[in-house]
Amino acid sequence: MSVKAQFPEEQAVDGSFKRQEDAFNDWVTADGRSQYPSQAGRYHLYVSLACPWASRIVILRKLKGLEEAVGMTVVDPIRDERGWRFTAEEPDPINGWAFLSEAYFASDPGYDARITVPILWDKERRRIVSNNDDNLMRMFGKEFDAYARNPELDLYPRELRAEIDQLNGRLYETFNNGVYRAGFATTQAAYERAAYGVFETLDAMEERLANRRYLFGPKPLESDWRFFVTLVRFDPVYYGHFKCNLRRIVDYKNLYGYLRDLYQIDGIAETVNFDQIKRHYYVTHDDINPTRIVPIGPLQDLNSPHGRERLT
Repeated sequence: MSVKAQFPEEQAVDGSFKRQEDAFNDWVTADGRSQYPSQAGRYHLYVSLACPWASRIVILRKLKGLEEAVGMTVVDPIRDERGWRFTAEEPDPINGWAFLSEAYFASDPGYDARITVPILWDKERRRIVSNNDDNLMRMFGKEFDAYARNPELDLYPRELRAEIDQLNGRLYETFNNGVYRAGFATTQAAYERAAYGVFETLDAMEERLANRRYLFGPKPLESDWRFFVTLVRFDPVYYGHFKCNLRRIVDYKNLYGYLRDLYQIDGIAETVNFDQIKRHYYVTHDDINPTRIVPIGPLQDLNSPHGRERLT
């Protein structure tokens, strides 16, 4: 029996998933050291509410209060061989594109890799600044502070940067990307390596959060939001669809309380759209779910009391 890979160009010979590198890595800077100066109204963000990588940037934009400074358009959650698309309900207001791929080809006519979100588009130079979510988190965290409602919010404090970078690396490799490595694996061995790694990390974070409210103490920082976007998708999608099914997040006392705590922070719930999340994964990944039936569950109440106020 032949096994179809979700993204053949990103599949290794051992059946493991190897995510492609980001193609656009320029920076918007507040001090003018780059060719993309920080300006209100110049840049536009294209995202999918289904995608955890894009959701990180949506959250940063919300927390920093950058809605007026940087516009945003949400693509349709159903992606086909042509990539992410715009709809009549939410058309592209900047360029009138039908598909996000047009931004890639406008920036690089020879682009031939997968079309990804998020992207930050420069309306003046008419090209993509970056499709690197890690870099975009840092840009939205600092470089637009002159136009932010909450410029004092620092999610990457200098004294914790080395520790944040170290934890971010672990979370990415074994959890954020680990669920994809499990879900997109095409051999049993590759799947099991990734899936067991997911739960080793969840078990470690459950222990870490036993006596502290957030990953680094009393305030959520960058790592917390990187962790959150995968946690909030775990029970509805990754547990079943990607076969990461040893335990659910609801089965972890500390992680489930922590997830609800973050979800209940002002503005965060409106960045989470479970309908779009579930339709994207269950309909788009037809090699994993050929019937494209979208599950009706799980039932969850992320607004229930989390009880973590007592922790510091």
